[in-house]
Amino acid sequence: MSQWEKKLNKIDDYRWEIPKDYKPGMRVPGLIYASEAMLKSILEEQSLEQVANVAFLPGIVQHSLAMPDIHSGYGFPIGGVAATTVKDGVISPGGVGYDINCGVRLLRTNLTEEEVRPKIKELINELFTNVPSGLGSEGKIRITERELDKVMIKGARWAIEHGFGFSEDLEVTEEEGCLDGANPEKISTKAKKRGIPQLGTLGSGNHFLEVQVVSEIYERDIAKVMGIDQVGQVLVLIHTGSRGFGHQVCSDHLRIMEVVVQKKYGISLPDRELACVPINSEEGKDYLAAMACAANYAWTNRQCITHWTRESFVKIMGKSLSELGMKQIYDVAHNIAKMEKYSVNDKDLTLCVHRKGATRAFPAGHKDIPQRYKRVGQPVLIPGDMGRCSYIATGTDKAMRESFGSTCHGAGRAQSRTAARRSLRGAEVARELESRGITVKTGSISSLAEEASQAYKDVTDVVEVAHQAGISRKVAMAVPIGVIKG
Repeated sequence: MSQWEKKLNKIDDYRWEIPKDYKPGMRVPGLIYASEAMLKSILEEQSLEQVANVAFLPGIVQHSLAMPDIHSGYGFPIGGVAATTVKDGVISPGGVGYDINCGVRLLRTNLTEEEVRPKIKELINELFTNVPSGLGSEGKIRITERELDKVMIKGARWAIEHGFGFSEDLEVTEEEGCLDGANPEKISTKAKKRGIPQLGTLGSGNHFLEVQVVSEIYERDIAKVMGIDQVGQVLVLIHTGSRGFGHQVCSDHLRIMEVVVQKKYGISLPDRELACVPINSEEGKDYLAAMACAANYAWTNRQCITHWTRESFVKIMGKSLSELGMKQIYDVAHNIAKMEKYSVNDKDLTLCVHRKGATRAFPAGHKDIPQRYKRVGQPVLIPGDMGRCSYIATGTDKAMRESFGSTCHGAGRAQSRTAARRSLRGAEVARELESRGITVKTGSISSLAEEASQAYKDVTDVVEVAHQAGISRKVAMAVPIGVIKG
């Protein structure tokens, strides 16, 4: 039995607690969502230690949380959630991550698999041509630094104003595609130089554009509200973030916080990667203003890609947009920190909720979700790996009470990228996917090994834990028939 198995308290079949006395200095317990089988693999890596370390953050309330897709990250685990009080808490860039507002957008169509399958190769080729992707990829949009400032302030609305989509897309985007408080003056010249050429690009790594087919519908009434009408219906999932721009924003502000966290603010932490500052400090306000700029860049990025995705479908399917019915279901961030209100120990508090590899999961009736979803709850988009499936779920009241309106964000890695490359070959992965009817296009065939199904947990297991724990509710499942990987 490992030290963790001795230390963890089992709450029920899907929740486990790291007691507050595990380490002197923990301010709250840790709470892990996992099945017993899943927990065995989690015990083998460092992510639980990271959950305990996050519990040291000043101002943290209730729990340091870990979603079932947890794996090790920078400072915070990926799949980590923590809420700190605005009054006396801190903001930690490690709790947001380097790819600020990495997130997903889901489109529905009127098309069926029967219509799309004969043209899937042609469609994927067109999408690959139309949507720039790959490491260091540069976009088709040419903007000046002054125009980039407008992107940072306006977010996805900038894209709509420039003809990339429709205002109704904003209605079904988290924060309507624009986080308040963005200030381009808090962005370095280096970050701007990285951001200017990459607007409107998919990127590399685990970013993708996927043509999917609905394979299961669990909640027909809720699915219908989202525009998901039948098994066999074609959907499109877009997964990308703020690219090199967001990475540089994170790096710039981490460098500042690493210097002042102890020297200026006297904050002692068990891991230097948890560098943080008080939310209301000058450095804290600067980071939040810069993070909002990167978040807005990411929403603009996904909006532009949505436009080119629609163009590609029109061209290859030979139908108008209205005939295709390519409406946006939702767009949600996976890496972000937001000011939200919760009741904790019967007190109403404004909290800074760090979600790093976690999805906002607000319930029916919540004031911050679109009017069309008020009755059913916020759509939760949970992509899996390119060889299995993805899920659409909704938020719940229990998530509001227990996980700060949060749930899992994907499958979660089971192998590091290095380990995956050692054990697999990209060409073999591509052939295996093709044999199962999944067309794949990538700029780097070798990188497919890093994204193979074997490198990830099974998203079905992850989603089932969140569903059984009550922090999100399954609505539908979709499987890939065509994938673009950067």
